[in-house]
Amino acid sequence: MTELSREILRDWQIRKTKAQKLRFIEFLQSRLPGLAVEEGGWPRCRNLVLGDPENADVIFTAHYDTCARLPFPNFVTPNNLLIYLLYQLLILLPFFAAAGLLAWGLVSLGVYAPLAMMLSWFAALVLILYVFLFGPANPHTVNDNTSGVVMLCELIAALSEEERSRCAFVFFDHEETGLFGSAYFRSQHKKALKNRLVINFDCVSDGDHILIVQNGRAKKRAGAALGEAFSSAGDKQLHLCGTLGAFYPSDQANFPCAVVAAAMNRSPILGLYVSRIHTPRDTICDERNFSFLVEGMLRFLRSYSVSDT
Repeated sequence: MTELSREILRDWQIRKTKAQKLRFIEFLQSRLPGLAVEEGGWPRCRNLVLGDPENADVIFTAHYDTCARLPFPNFVTPNNLLIYLLYQLLILLPFFAAAGLLAWGLVSLGVYAPLAMMLSWFAALVLILYVFLFGPANPHTVNDNTSGVVMLCELIAALSEEERSRCAFVFFDHEETGLFGSAYFRSQHKKALKNRLVINFDCVSDGDHILIVQNGRAKKRAGAALGEAFSSAGDKQLHLCGTLGAFYPSDQANFPCAVVAAAMNRSPILGLYVSRIHTPRDTICDERNFSFLVEGMLRFLRSYSVSDT
């Protein structure tokens, strides 16, 4: 890895508050000349852009904001949507139980039952928002999504000047609060992004199974080139599929022609999965994943031509 990537992993894993993000932006601008800030939207987003998204053949992206520390991991099973939804429901059950207990307590104190229910559910909502969005910053964010930030930096360093001129690189803000940064970016470049290929990196450092999911338009434009550029190497296994075959919640969902790359572990029962993220256990960094993805993306860029699509 480059020295910039090692420095980010060593010193810049916490990027949650406005002040933390601003310090990181200043640091990254000092290392990547030409990195611009596109600011706006609600909540206030600060997307970081290197290159010209209006004219690039490919836009490579990753979110740089980081999450709150949770007592349980965010668990993603891209090939098993039912398990993913059941898990999301399961982690909400303690909040629902707390709301029920609070309502029962208020009613026992003589509070009008409908008012007690309304107050208890409002309290539960406030607690959920605090825990998931406004709680203390997770101290370790190697996979989610310091790995995506590092991936962009590694790719920038690996490309020749001519190859970089064909690309734009965007570090999104506010993915963790609801994909707001990528939504704002699309609103600012809507016409250019109608058919522009967006390749998003999210959680790429933990797992030997590299999942690449492409939506329908991306598959038509770049599916063949992506398939030829990537192949399993050593103990890294590639899983290239469409959105009907896998679900992965990240910024690529905001774009009409988009691909997402993520690293997975695999279970005989659950299939591919991501774990540990949103907890202090998010510390796994397999540098071979960056090499695998960078080399594949270089081969892809050298074969991909917008004029052929």
